[in-house]
Amino acid sequence: MGAAAVSARPGGAASGTAAALGRTIVVWLPDWPVTAAMRAGGIAPDAPVALIEHGLVYASSAAARSDGVMRGLKVREAQARCTGLTVLPYDPLHDARSFEPVLARLEQATPGVQLIRPGTAAIRARGPARYYGGEERTGAALLTTLAEAGLADARVGVADGPFAAEQAARHSGPDRLRLVDAGGTAAFLADFPVGILVDDRLAVLLRRLGVHRLGDFAALPAVDVQRRFGAIGAHAHSIAGGYDGRVVVARTPPRDFDAVIEFEPPLDRIDQVTFGVRAAVDTFIDTLTQAKLVCTGVRIEVRAESGELSERSWLHPRWFSASDVVDRVRWQLQGGGSVDSGLNSAIASVRVRPERVDGTGNHEEGLWGSGPDERVHHGLTRVQSMLGHEGVVTAVVGGGRLLAERQILVPWGDRAPEERVRSAERPWPGSLPELAPSTVFREPHPVSVLTEAGEPVAVDERGMLTGAPHSFSATARPGDLHHVEAWAGPWPVVERWWDAAASRRVHRMQLVDDAGDAWLVMLDGGSWQAEARYD
Repeated sequence: MGAAAVSARPGGAASGTAAALGRTIVVWLPDWPVTAAMRAGGIAPDAPVALIEHGLVYASSAAARSDGVMRGLKVREAQARCTGLTVLPYDPLHDARSFEPVLARLEQATPGVQLIRPGTAAIRARGPARYYGGEERTGAALLTTLAEAGLADARVGVADGPFAAEQAARHSGPDRLRLVDAGGTAAFLADFPVGILVDDRLAVLLRRLGVHRLGDFAALPAVDVQRRFGAIGAHAHSIAGGYDGRVVVARTPPRDFDAVIEFEPPLDRIDQVTFGVRAAVDTFIDTLTQAKLVCTGVRIEVRAESGELSERSWLHPRWFSASDVVDRVRWQLQGGGSVDSGLNSAIASVRVRPERVDGTGNHEEGLWGSGPDERVHHGLTRVQSMLGHEGVVTAVVGGGRLLAERQILVPWGDRAPEERVRSAERPWPGSLPELAPSTVFREPHPVSVLTEAGEPVAVDERGMLTGAPHSFSATARPGDLHHVEAWAGPWPVVERWWDAAASRRVHRMQLVDDAGDAWLVMLDGGSWQAEARYD
């Protein structure tokens, strides 16, 4: 098995060298996604918090878990178990970005850090152990470094290979440091369940075969495992036996392009802040240009004198220029106020960091420019700079039953909410099939639908019309009636039927008047409204 076979040989220089190269230190920060979100939001460490992804609990704090809030619960069930639960959306980008300063602190203590996932990092043990005088002292030094950064709950494990070292860190106990002797990894892993190493499908199969622990799995003949479970099973079998052939590959620290502007004394006017960041932003864009990069997404962090932190990611339909970045700083500070309005708290610092970069070669203009697209972009950008961030919007189709609910207006340059866009692909019982009307009223306006006797058309308890539509008024005025040439419906739309306080029932109908206009109308709360028109 190559390196694994060499390291298994007793004695010899080759065996000792391979074993030393396989020794790995893993630093693990429990509940890192929750910790990062709580630190960003200024939430107390002992508060019950849950991060939500796709309507389910992704991670929860220790206080929330004590009340039974576990991963995979629905939001309502989690809130029922913990009435004081603080619910926050899970942001994987923020999770990874917040871990960058932790990696930088680890690299100050010892070089050669590899990111496994946000909250977990691996270090090859051989060099740091020589520097600090042993693996135990190295682990203690790393714990001290992280404690100085405010991460007193960090755990460190040392073993043969990254997998065993991570399990040692996770089961380190109150000392927060656990060392597994060289060559003792198989015995250490023997009592762990097979589910922590293999995927769910293979774990179920192994348990059906009577293999419940990693020790049982490691005792199986390697040839039989290879034949029955393939390369993935053979690799897991090798790790269970203490022969983890993976080595730590140190990351290359990313180049720092961040622009940080400190204000002393702090500034309390938006126009002063935007003027103060202009020179630094020019340098920020010039530095990216010299590196043959363009920035398509920036993250702006504004810290107030009171300690409040405002963070926001901004996207650009093409790439950011210096004036574009300054506009985003102003919009983030301005909110809905005027340009020269004051702030609730003076601004102490502004940080601009590139969140998405790309090579300049991918954004070069054509030989004769980009024609109309370029003029449209410059025109919309200029109008947006005058009217504000939400002054220019584009339309995106999302999910929903009513047509107005499907309209998503996104500020020019921003990305539509992924959850709203993905919801368009889901089934929506009661929604209108294709083809959709060309004119959708943002706010439905009252109309009249009357029978031949002049009585308003209604819908009974069985969902049937009380009379055939005969006359229609698009303005709900008696003198503006048109004869109904054709009609279809009604179709019920029922939402939240299980909640009496929030339930809603409307009935939709299509009709054509004698002027040749086709309408989509709905009966909501006893009155007819025009939802859309077929032009």
